[in-house]
Amino acid sequence: MSDKLNFALVSPERELFHGQVDHVVVPGSEGEFGVSPLHAPVMSVVRPGALRVFNDNVERRIFVNGGFADVTAEGLTVLAEDAVDLSDIDNAKLEQQIKDAQEDMRDANGEVAREAALRSLTRLEGMRAALAR
Repeated sequence: MSDKLNFALVSPERELFHGQVDHVVVPGSEGEFGVSPLHAPVMSVVRPGALRVFNDNVERRIFVNGGFADVTAEGLTVLAEDAVDLSDIDNAKLEQQIKDAQEDMRDANGEVAREAALRSLTRLEGMRAALAR
């Protein structure tokens, strides 16, 4: 019996984390849920928000912009559409990016450009909300 959880966080670009942790809190579509060693198998849609990883009394917060979480007997795998470590975010730069995205929304010509600007703005606002918690 292991007292650690095997956890992997993967985005389309790369594997962001793989290792043994104490506990992970996932922002699921039905609400947050915690995963510890020996958790029952479950699969869930991940909503945008802060994924919280606990290990040796240290919490690491990672913004995930949707995806899937799969808990098996082997551990937890989160397949995130996009993921950014919240400790890497500069608040001033984020606020400027939000202002730029709002301008892009106003200046968008056509439905495709408007949808792209809205996706970008929604992602950035999600990061800001995750930082505020």
